[in-house]
Amino acid sequence: MVNISDIMGGDDRRILSTGKSELDKKIADGIPLESLTLIEGDNDTGKSVLTQQVIWGAMKQGLSVDLFTTESTNKSFIKQMESMSLDISDYFAWGYLKIFPLHNVGFEWKKEDMLNILSKVISYIQASKSEVIVIDSLTLFTEYAETDNILTFFTSCKSLIDQGKTILITLHTYAFEEDTLVRIRSICDAHLVMKKALAGDKYVMVMEVVKVRGARKTTGNVVSFEVHPGYGMKIIPMSFARV
Repeated sequence: MVNISDIMGGDDRRILSTGKSELDKKIADGIPLESLTLIEGDNDTGKSVLTQQVIWGAMKQGLSVDLFTTESTNKSFIKQMESMSLDISDYFAWGYLKIFPLHNVGFEWKKEDMLNILSKVISYIQASKSEVIVIDSLTLFTEYAETDNILTFFTSCKSLIDQGKTILITLHTYAFEEDTLVRIRSICDAHLVMKKALAGDKYVMVMEVVKVRGARKTTGNVVSFEVHPGYGMKIIPMSFARV
């Protein structure tokens, strides 16, 4: 049986590339495989854009991905990727990318339905054959969750890393207590913070690399970018941006 990685030429399985070399260089050459990554920031700071780029990199490396999204539907996600010149429709059709949209218009997220959602997600990830798991975003999942449940969820994700999973989780900084965030950050292997910055008369997205486990290069790197329809992510020199 021919593996998709043989076709795509993905032979470095130690690092999960974003598919953009400029971006990889800022994240210590890429996100380590078999790691837990936290991507945090406020609304419209580029969290989803970054995960979309990572998903593209995973596809090009021949890795299978499960995406849990509260941000879009199957159709809208594929369209968003196409607008960034990242056509994943074939990967989706082949089953290398599975999308689980968890936000539907008219669907009411009731407390009794949400209390066990985190444990159900962990159970699914445990049984899944996919190598990369992306949760975008966790905020809605934790609306009724106690702090202990949230920390247990992250600890469970960390244990799944030992089973060969690479997990990326986005969340909105404002939705969590600072003490909870500190503990979540300490559990994660990589921590990226997304912000907005003013570049001239327009806002751009900024990613700060707070930490990356086992990084060969210095973390603390900052990269700013824009998203152009039909082109995708465009890196902008940081000297033009003011956070």
